[in-house]
Amino acid sequence: MQRELHHLRKTYEKDALIESQIGDDPYELFHQWFENAQEHTSVDEVNAMGLSTIGLDGFPKTRIVLLKEIVDGKFVFYTNYASEKGKSMEANEKVSLHFFWPALERQITIKGTVQKVSREQSETYYRTRPRGSQIGAWASHQSTEVSGREALDENLKHFTEKFDGMEVPLPDFWGGYEVMPVSFEFWQGRPNRLHDRILYKSDGSSWNHKRLAP
Repeated sequence: MQRELHHLRKTYEKDALIESQIGDDPYELFHQWFENAQEHTSVDEVNAMGLSTIGLDGFPKTRIVLLKEIVDGKFVFYTNYASEKGKSMEANEKVSLHFFWPALERQITIKGTVQKVSREQSETYYRTRPRGSQIGAWASHQSTEVSGREALDENLKHFTEKFDGMEVPLPDFWGGYEVMPVSFEFWQGRPNRLHDRILYKSDGSSWNHKRLAP
């Protein structure tokens, strides 16, 4: 099968990223861009981000997760510890986060190291989830093979009945991860494919930034 995609082209002209307009703190620029995306009517799920890990099979893999908070400079998301990504992060703490907001012609790539958050922090977040999502965490042995959709529905029914009339407990196999950034790369689309790329890197005590060729 062959498909020609040469005709799919776009001109990027919405904004620019100039050194004189940015500071030395990548978190300030991140928050500014995040707020811009929140305010844009065409951006859906502004907190959706690609999480890239190195799998146990040696291959990189990216999937979408949701940023839930930034605490002490660490980017926090929640998932099943026994999932494929959970096992990957247990084996290799180096990960990448990627935000893409096409309506703004902007991307942010964050490299960092990951670790689990405390049980107390996971519990606090878990209590904010809708009850259906809490039960769903119990019903899915994430990344394992299932016989069909019916098996998932049966699991959901089982745990819905099991926890009827009581608070749904936090599973031992579910909780949060926090990513401590070591670099931020901000990408702004520009005409003629001469995009703006500004890379911030940490030396352990401060941030330095430089421009990269597109």
